[in-house]
Amino acid sequence: MIDTAKENLCVNKLISEKTEIVFVEGDMIIPDSKPDVLNTISTSGIACIYKKELQDGKIRFDGSVQTYVMYVPEGMEEGVRGLNTTLDFSENMEMDGVTSDMQAVLKTNVKSVEAKVINDRKIGIKVALEVSVKVYAKDEKEVVNDVKDDDGMQILKTSLTVNSLLGIGTTKINAKDTVQIDTIDQLAEILKVSANITNKDIKISYNKVLTKAEAEIKIMYLTEDNRIKHINPKIAIVGFIDIPDVSENNTCDVSYELRNIVIKPQPQEEHSIYLELEYEVSCNVYEEKDMNLIQDMYRPDINLKIERMKFITISDKKVIKQTRNVQEKINLQDIEGKNLIDVESYVQIQKETKINTKILYEMELKMNFMFLSQTMQITTQTATIPFEYVIDNLERGESLNTRNEIEILSQDFVIQDGENVSCNININIETNMYRNNNTNLISCVEEDGEREEQDYSIVIYIVKKGDTLWNIAKEFGSTVDDIVKANAIENPDVIQIGEKLYIPKFVKVPSNRYA
Repeated sequence: MIDTAKENLCVNKLISEKTEIVFVEGDMIIPDSKPDVLNTISTSGIACIYKKELQDGKIRFDGSVQTYVMYVPEGMEEGVRGLNTTLDFSENMEMDGVTSDMQAVLKTNVKSVEAKVINDRKIGIKVALEVSVKVYAKDEKEVVNDVKDDDGMQILKTSLTVNSLLGIGTTKINAKDTVQIDTIDQLAEILKVSANITNKDIKISYNKVLTKAEAEIKIMYLTEDNRIKHINPKIAIVGFIDIPDVSENNTCDVSYELRNIVIKPQPQEEHSIYLELEYEVSCNVYEEKDMNLIQDMYRPDINLKIERMKFITISDKKVIKQTRNVQEKINLQDIEGKNLIDVESYVQIQKETKINTKILYEMELKMNFMFLSQTMQITTQTATIPFEYVIDNLERGESLNTRNEIEILSQDFVIQDGENVSCNININIETNMYRNNNTNLISCVEEDGEREEQDYSIVIYIVKKGDTLWNIAKEFGSTVDDIVKANAIENPDVIQIGEKLYIPKFVKVPSNRYA
């Protein structure tokens, strides 16, 4: 019986990933208190996922999209009005290999909101919602890393640095605030809302991870005297996640999923808007482990039955955060004399090129401009600024897996010379990178009878291409040390093709470890 020492290794294995476009449709009825609709000007939406459930071979998720529509009233050449409604949805997505005990991470993105005037009191809404799902499973293996009290066992070891999964945790965070508007404003209705998570950070304390971020809410509203105004509050999203044995040296992957948002204008005399947001925050914690594992082993006098397993580990895990400043002057037609009242900006990655020492991204900054004329007419225009982003000083960059989170930190637009807009945008790019390694590990070792004894005392062997002293010693039932001594080899890692080696017969000696 072979007495082995074992070590646990755990990874967060990606089981399945999928991205689909989910269409959410419904009707928006014009309340009696608002005028008939002539045509729509602008649409927007915020997606929430308030329930998700993994089942065998699929995931089910339930959510809602809060939609906002700005429209031109019937019979009014000037002015704008706003509508909003919430559309609920439920969706099943087929995903191979998924079971109910796994972990799902969802990311939603409202690609478009189409508004079609059905009649003067009804608008049809169709939302194209991009839903990206990644499903992970905790994969834990017990691997042999040493043999106890066995003279004669020859062991070849290899060093391996891995990022082993330490723990997984989630929490729900509910954040509330009442934000003030100008005291001279009598709020009539909300025209447009957007919500984004920014300034993400973590702090690690004893057995806990403190997650910190800000929800940046942009609200465009209409006053009773027909003025369009903005507020841009930021609400702290702070919570604790329990992770046993977590330390400051560990790496954390944190994701935020919006479950619900409430935007409620208070009575006009209070000049305020009540905000409430609920997020589900997930955290996966990894520890870097330096492992000295057995790559191969044999006994010159006994046959061994070795069970091996293929295991995908991850290594070189890190997060790189950088700020990219984009400054450009763009030309827009027919904007002279108009006020710029809103710009919706986002970044798309067009191409990712990985080479040895760097990763090059070709990106596009997309901007949707909204202008207001002196006669209270709203027009919109779009523009695109291409730019590059580079991550330098990498090793074997072509084999890295990457995941990017991009957020607009700040933006400034100045209209110059009537039709030129000077753009100054700061973009935060967070790249989570790691490397997959296919590792062949030993899971079990048993004796399998005595090795047939050879009737020679020494063998003369001619080195062939691909030979190593370890493979030669194992084949002939000798040891690396004995071959080194018999041939006065200075460096056991260097042997030449065609070299003549004397292979002595094994004589029982204490076990040897080769790194």
